[in-house]
Amino acid sequence: MMISNYKVGIIGAGISGIAAAKQLCHYNPIVFESTDSIGGVWKHCSFNSTKLQTPRCDFEFSDFPWPQRDNSSFPSYIEVLEYLQNYATHFDVFKFVKFNSKVVQIRHLNNHNAQHEYGRLLSGRPVWEVAVENNQTKIVEWYGFELLVVCIGKYGDIPIIPVYPKNKGPENFSGKVLHTMEYSKLDKESAKELLKGKKVAVVGYKKSAIDLAMECAQANSGAGGQPCTMVIRTLHWTVPSYWIWGLPFFLFYSTRSSQFLHERPNQTLLRALLCLLSSPMRKAISKFIESYLVWKLPLEKYGLKPEHQFVEDYASCQMAILPDNFFSEAEKGMIQFKKVSSSKWWFWKNGIEFEDKTKLEADVVVLATGFDGKKKLQSLLPEPFRSLVVDQSGIMPLYRGTIHPLIPNMAFVGYIESISNLQTAELRCKWLARLADEQFKLPSVTKMIEQTTQEIQIMKRTTRFYKRLCISTFSINHNDVICQEMGLNPWRKTNLFSEAFSPYTSQDYYF
Repeated sequence: MMISNYKVGIIGAGISGIAAAKQLCHYNPIVFESTDSIGGVWKHCSFNSTKLQTPRCDFEFSDFPWPQRDNSSFPSYIEVLEYLQNYATHFDVFKFVKFNSKVVQIRHLNNHNAQHEYGRLLSGRPVWEVAVENNQTKIVEWYGFELLVVCIGKYGDIPIIPVYPKNKGPENFSGKVLHTMEYSKLDKESAKELLKGKKVAVVGYKKSAIDLAMECAQANSGAGGQPCTMVIRTLHWTVPSYWIWGLPFFLFYSTRSSQFLHERPNQTLLRALLCLLSSPMRKAISKFIESYLVWKLPLEKYGLKPEHQFVEDYASCQMAILPDNFFSEAEKGMIQFKKVSSSKWWFWKNGIEFEDKTKLEADVVVLATGFDGKKKLQSLLPEPFRSLVVDQSGIMPLYRGTIHPLIPNMAFVGYIESISNLQTAELRCKWLARLADEQFKLPSVTKMIEQTTQEIQIMKRTTRFYKRLCISTFSINHNDVICQEMGLNPWRKTNLFSEAFSPYTSQDYYF
């Protein structure tokens, strides 16, 4: 068996993959992409109506600003893909990418020792062997790498499908059932034809479910149109724009002064005391935002006001921007809401039946139930790493959001979330490149585990949705320590006022 050896291998050519390839370009990495294009979920899991959830100036590479970056509109997924294509072209990233190349097996070359201590990321000899199948020829080739960077992300590929009682699954239903992953592969006309004139049930209430309900309402406008019903178990706060009572949203959570109110890792005793005393202020800010949303949107009218505080959704990166006219369609009766108290439901011939014995008629049922990112990752890794990649609470304990303390010579990019996942991924790729260059060293495995444990405990105390691994309430602090490890000044602004009250963007981490 012929094995080609290289220093760095990267799996996935989404945002994280192309960012990693650009930062590690001096090692001539190979990027394995299972499809025929870059872009990841932006290419393969977007709907016709999908738009960026943050202003474009908050979602850009530090050395490649958006054209018209101050445009206040939210870019469509087509614009995002064009931006990523232009970035990859500008920095000649495409030369590293092997398209239609699916990783089908990974092997570790050394006996694993759970007590190992991290040494050099690039040890001078291969640590991982990777089998890659060409989608077209079905030929499998083997590669050896000193460092393997996993950038396959948490979304796409493996959908979460509800578990139904025996003999009460989709086979009982006379209509069509599909997951949003399948729906995203439809072209505009096919999607419209699927929805037009049909009673559609959308199971879920996150961003993809909301976008799909809007597409359904638009497809059913005019004579013969049927309503779309959203089946909702867990409510989340939705936001119409990035302004709250006339104030820019970033003032509440995305500045150094606002994040000073929130708990962060490695706090001093005084800082912990100040954080405790700031609890009423944190609650007041959350209530202030909630009061605006309840005033601005008919949440109470439709029973869509969550019982948990707004800060819990922000702290778990689940704040969704509403499409234009979402509640206008609800007012017209084209979007309806069915709240359920249990995740248990099943199919009958003409639709869905719930645990309380109520029924919902439907011609089409679309499952906006998310993706199983952990299962996708575990299916790729060999034992014992498959069992180690997530802890007992189901969280990936990643040091600086990138290195798993118990998995040697491997990095993970795109698994920790923030209000801007692109900015988060790019900065951690810069950190990873300098770590590979031996500009600094990792602490001991014990110290890394202690650090990740602290961060996870903070997430658990901040939000019930902590398993999403989101650092949004202490993202600036997280970036500070990354800069310090790279030997850079963590305070990136030009003056103290900006440092305290301006939001941090990718431009602040241009170096």
